[in-house]
Amino acid sequence: MQINIFKNTVFTIIIGAVLIMISCASKVKDEKVADTDINKKTIPTEKDEKVIVAANQTEAYLHLLKGKSIGIVANQTSVVFKNDGYTHLVDSLLSRGVNIKKVFAPEHGFRGKADAGAHVDDGFDKKTNLPIVSLHGKNRKPLPQHLEDLDIVVFDIQDVGVRFYTYISTLHNVMEACAEAKIPMIILDRPNPNGHYIDGPTLKIENQSFLGMHPIPLVHGMTIGEYAQMINGENWLVNGIQCDITVITLKNFAHDIPYSLPIRPSPNLPNDQSIKLYPSLGLFEGTNINAGRGTEFQFQRYGAPFLDKEKCQFTYTPIENFGAKYPKHKNVLCYGEDLKDEVLNGEMTLKWIIKAYENTTDKSKFFNTDNFTKHAGTAELQKQIEAGLSEEAIKGSWQKDLAAFKKTRKKYLIYN
Repeated sequence: MQINIFKNTVFTIIIGAVLIMISCASKVKDEKVADTDINKKTIPTEKDEKVIVAANQTEAYLHLLKGKSIGIVANQTSVVFKNDGYTHLVDSLLSRGVNIKKVFAPEHGFRGKADAGAHVDDGFDKKTNLPIVSLHGKNRKPLPQHLEDLDIVVFDIQDVGVRFYTYISTLHNVMEACAEAKIPMIILDRPNPNGHYIDGPTLKIENQSFLGMHPIPLVHGMTIGEYAQMINGENWLVNGIQCDITVITLKNFAHDIPYSLPIRPSPNLPNDQSIKLYPSLGLFEGTNINAGRGTEFQFQRYGAPFLDKEKCQFTYTPIENFGAKYPKHKNVLCYGEDLKDEVLNGEMTLKWIIKAYENTTDKSKFFNTDNFTKHAGTAELQKQIEAGLSEEAIKGSWQKDLAAFKKTRKKYLIYN
């Protein structure tokens, strides 16, 4: 009897240990999956010898806000990092007695939940009851009445360094409105995760739109603070007026230091891979090709029902999800390519858009010409792809403009 009990006990212990090991392995696997989501990453703190964002350096700007009426241009990325997570800049400043009058919200809204391009209405923040003025609704530039009760406007939004990512267009519009109203701006700088290179076609001014307002390359290699200095320095505001800006700079930052965003800058950029691929796959926004919207791998795949099934064998079906209520080819099987494991760093590439065009069974379905030109910044790129030019030849045609921009850019750099 005792022997049987002993055997059963040993057996139970062994089985239990095996189950624990399986459970632990399962958890490790789940954690690796979770790590692909920006919002589930470890938050950097000031104790780390890492980049310290301007918002965390309250000693550098808090005294400028005391006793003033403040407007803040902000979204979900406008945070102060702490050891146990982060606090929204608005909440942090309110807790310090700063008189915030209103919040200005860019594309995707104050909490960053609206679809790309979606109309965002004015309203009130449920947490603070502050009025929210949408800069991606009926107005994309603050009106005089929005600014008449303000002494200073604070701008703090995480950018990703791509011309058609509209936060820099919002920056221009806010600077212009503040310059006209003679209201100073404080810009809290944040790193550019694509700030270590410059690439892509340069916008031709006749193609100016909210997707590109200035003659800069598709990937510009500047932080928000540096870019604001360029807007002033190049006299890009209406009639060459100047905005009174104070840039609160980053600590421990250089353009060649990798920076992983701890918060999604917008709903469809969920992780580092999507941000690296965005300059290349973002061009698909001007075509009828789906670039992963409506999946959990936004800007990490592309596809369409009219791509060649034999040459594009990866399949997926876009569905309505967070950040994509109406994705291209919703509920339709798409053929394309999975790029979630693609290694790409320090350049944008045309190889995928060229490949997709070549494998389109009906090429008349590929381009949305007006929208593609706005994304590319030039009508030439579509013509070059349609003519069958190689990526090398197309990129060669950009070099003169890139060299000129690099020379101009150098005047406004804050960081090495």
